[in-house]
Amino acid sequence: MIDLLREIGYDTLTVEAVATRMLLQGTPGLTTVGEAAHGAEAVRLAAELLPEVVLMDIRMPGVDGIEATRRIVAAGGRSRVLILTTFALDEYAHAGLRAGASGFLLKEARREELVAGIRAVASGDAVVSPRLTRRLLDAYAQQVLSTTDGAGPQAGQRLDTLSEREHEILVAVAKGWTNTEIAERLVLTESTVKKHAGRVLAKLGARDRVQPVIMAYDAGLVRPRA
Repeated sequence: MIDLLREIGYDTLTVEAVATRMLLQGTPGLTTVGEAAHGAEAVRLAAELLPEVVLMDIRMPGVDGIEATRRIVAAGGRSRVLILTTFALDEYAHAGLRAGASGFLLKEARREELVAGIRAVASGDAVVSPRLTRRLLDAYAQQVLSTTDGAGPQAGQRLDTLSEREHEILVAVAKGWTNTEIAERLVLTESTVKKHAGRVLAKLGARDRVQPVIMAYDAGLVRPRA
């Protein structure tokens, strides 16, 4: 089931089961604007409604959530995808991130967490904590490094555009450090870290912090812990 939600200030397309729509019912500023039963319809509706956020389920008949995510992101619109998954380290969540999703939440997330996730993704943030990102990529690093689909050389070319400081920030983010930890270890202010991180995203053409982390793994800048 694919629920389409429109939020005041944000247009949100939700690809999930009825339970999610019910969870969000009554939330100020959120109303359901459409539904679809499979990934292909999600892609079509995303193109028609141009939502800012897509809450994506993984297991659907026909076109699954991974392929639907890939198509929505490849369309080049403003839509960002937030995956809802059953397990924090589910391999499908990893595949979804590689397909271009901006993060993931557990289906068991509380209403306030889901609403906060929608708003965070809509504002351009990634709804995956730094430490959870590290755990995720550590768990599937071999898959990342062996299935780059040509991303390695492309990532390397874009990484060459980074300054020395921006390169340091990228590696720190890929290691799972928070902005506070990066500031402390590199002797910078948090506002300076955020500015550098923003430049990294812009130079790499990334939508949020998740994609640069994957690029860092693809390029071999960060390796999984032993």
